[in-house]
Amino acid sequence: MKIWLFPLWFLLALPLAAQSYAPVREKPPQITREFRAAWVTAIYNIDWPSKSGLAASTQQAEARAILNKLVSLKMNAVILQVRPHADALYASSKEPWSPWLTGTMGKSPGYDPLAYWIQQAQARGIEVHAWFNPFRALSNTSHSCNGNHISRTKPHIIKKYGTMLWCDPSHPDTRSQALSVILDVVRRYDIDGVHLDDYFYPYPKPGLTFNDGKSPAQRRAVIDSFVSQLYSSVKKQKPWVRVGISPFGIWRPGVPGGIEAGLDSYQDLAADSRKWLKNGWVDYLAPQLYWRISPQKQSYSALLEWWRGQGSRPVWPGIATTRIQSSEDPGRPASEIVKQIGLSRKIGRNWVGHIHWSVKGLMKNLGGITDQLSKVYTQPVAVPPMPWISKSAPNVPGAGAIVQGDKTSVRWETGGTTAKVVVQARYGKTWRTAAIVPARAKSISIPRADAVAVSALDRFGNSSAPKVLAIR
Repeated sequence: MKIWLFPLWFLLALPLAAQSYAPVREKPPQITREFRAAWVTAIYNIDWPSKSGLAASTQQAEARAILNKLVSLKMNAVILQVRPHADALYASSKEPWSPWLTGTMGKSPGYDPLAYWIQQAQARGIEVHAWFNPFRALSNTSHSCNGNHISRTKPHIIKKYGTMLWCDPSHPDTRSQALSVILDVVRRYDIDGVHLDDYFYPYPKPGLTFNDGKSPAQRRAVIDSFVSQLYSSVKKQKPWVRVGISPFGIWRPGVPGGIEAGLDSYQDLAADSRKWLKNGWVDYLAPQLYWRISPQKQSYSALLEWWRGQGSRPVWPGIATTRIQSSEDPGRPASEIVKQIGLSRKIGRNWVGHIHWSVKGLMKNLGGITDQLSKVYTQPVAVPPMPWISKSAPNVPGAGAIVQGDKTSVRWETGGTTAKVVVQARYGKTWRTAAIVPARAKSISIPRADAVAVSALDRFGNSSAPKVLAIR
């Protein structure tokens, strides 16, 4: 293992009166891991931008406000919707600009939103997972389309379902388009993940039929093939990009025993999500467990325990923070979400994590939820690793530190595969994670510490051994 020596210029530049730190053999605790994310939804301007037609500067300010909120809560990832319905919240030669940006499909917002989100998120140590809807063509036929929309360029794959337009998943051109669009983003943007939602087929409505002539089993075979191909294609292009899917929270009614559901996602949506988890076609599964812990018929805890028993890859449940004190769930207290987070840390044996639906609940502090989360998210955490993809640890960073008044200034040098740096600090006998920041930041100032430990993280989440320093 290569160990980076801290540059001599830094040591020579230390003020003579400043207290400095020297290497010690002390061993800090392991870096704490948890996936803490929130969905940011563009369609119907649910989360961002707050309405269509806003100036680019206003959209960017709203994006920064969301990211700053996540940082203040010590969260580490955002699931950003970039393809609501065969449109793009990024510069694309394949599909038109999303109308949720400007109010007009095909009209440029004057900047590249996805590139901006990535730039701002990376500067804050936040992961960006690009969220795609693979097969929805138009959420409502009342919305106007431009000539570059798939309903105009490939009308032979379009199926009308009530007030929606759908790309027929069984048609090869549908799957080819979706795969091409996703891989284009993976290739051109420095994203951390690819994320799909649960809309593989439209949710059933009374009196409507999706006229593709396929049986439920045939549809499942089509979706299984697409999910498998997507996973292998993303990994071939950039193996560190995580692939996650957020299926309906109940695999089938009656599974596990006592669970009730008005929807059979296995039959109705062609989503055999349990198979994807079992077969390792995802790096994480995020079933939408939007119900309360009780009653039993749709119990969050019962469902989470079942899901986490279905495969070896992480299951990071979606939790419905936006349903706090809502018409969807009258009387739901913020404490329900806090309890669900607690259970997500205890149930099953796997890397822990969860995703808030959606960031609006956090931005509005519904029921005082962000106040309560400050007691739940007590220190920054690293995103869990992917040992099924890579176990190769990055090099130990070079590091130095000095006391400056009531602060400790920590500097580091990294190389190779290092993407982020974890700075742990000891106050008395207690170690805490002080910060997780981009490696390129090169330095950070923290409250005066008795000792510090600096570790490197790569894009797979692997950690180096720490470089530990204590006051001389």
